[in-house]
Amino acid sequence: MKITQVEAIPFAIPYRKPLRFASGEVNTADHVLVRVHTEDGVVGVAEAPPRPYTYGETQESIVAVIRKIFAPELVGMSALEREAIHARLHRTVGNPAAKAAIDMALWDVIGKSLQVPVTQLLGGYTDRMRVSHMVGFASPAHMVAEAQRVRSEYGITTFKVKVGRRPYTLDVEACRALREGLGEDVELYIDGNRGWTPSESARALDEMSDLGLTLAEELCPADDVLGRRWLVQQCKIPFVADESVARPGEVARELLSGAANAISIKTARTGFTTSQRVLAQCEGLGVEAVIGNQIDGQIGTMCSVVFGAAFRLTSQRAGELSNFLDMSDDLLTDPVRIVDGTVAVRSQPGLGIEIDPEKLARYRQDN
Repeated sequence: MKITQVEAIPFAIPYRKPLRFASGEVNTADHVLVRVHTEDGVVGVAEAPPRPYTYGETQESIVAVIRKIFAPELVGMSALEREAIHARLHRTVGNPAAKAAIDMALWDVIGKSLQVPVTQLLGGYTDRMRVSHMVGFASPAHMVAEAQRVRSEYGITTFKVKVGRRPYTLDVEACRALREGLGEDVELYIDGNRGWTPSESARALDEMSDLGLTLAEELCPADDVLGRRWLVQQCKIPFVADESVARPGEVARELLSGAANAISIKTARTGFTTSQRVLAQCEGLGVEAVIGNQIDGQIGTMCSVVFGAAFRLTSQRAGELSNFLDMSDDLLTDPVRIVDGTVAVRSQPGLGIEIDPEKLARYRQDN
């Protein structure tokens, strides 16, 4: 399993409509395909989605750090030397999506080499994940119409509502419209992407106390240390840390300081290896974990399903696995399918996915 090449291939696929939320807007999936080659002819794949407004990475920076720094460090190593590989990656500060994609591609290599699905290597708890769909910024009527369409077409009954605009009018109005339009048998939770202050968050939650919300995610910045702790103490539903917990040390800080009492795990920023460590922290401290979404394409979505289905804790809640529906195309030969509100893991070795060479040639940006 000696590594012979690490590729970073930029590609761009337009979205059918912009995805809007408090910290940014996405019109095109400007992602990076990562491929790890071995001397045995095995190729592992993963996807790195840049989020400059969250972690500072761009498509260009991911390509550069992999090609110029990470690839030369890893060529010649065995894919099984995961701890040594991580030690070399962590010599470089930051770059979470680049590191995560390399980690997941290595797991794909190991699974393919052993002829075993990665989800079984990780834990093999169940064979599918329930899906949560993100409802982005729009008018309340449009948000309700989208949620109703997604429920009708895909059987999804859990919805994450993006808030963080005007808390006392538009955001509350949108959540109330969704509850009225979808009924009581649908799960709703909110994500502020750090768009509110602690006091705005407290008032908005109070005004929505009758809506049966199940989670509140990153309503205000982690830098609002005292305000956030004050908010969590009075919040009657789990307060989920997301952007503020990109590393295990940050997970410990947020949980032990009382600034959060649930964690969003995103394989796009912590891969499989570090995500396992975050999950162990959650289990050890008795807090809930949610499988989040980095606005992944189908490759990243399948990675989330592979990890989320592998463990009991992460499979208890619906995972955020549907953002790829808004992309106009993708790179897989066998697309991800949502059936009856779930995505199933695949029985093929590794991640169970293959890249369509014609689509890659069409969308890659470095030809």
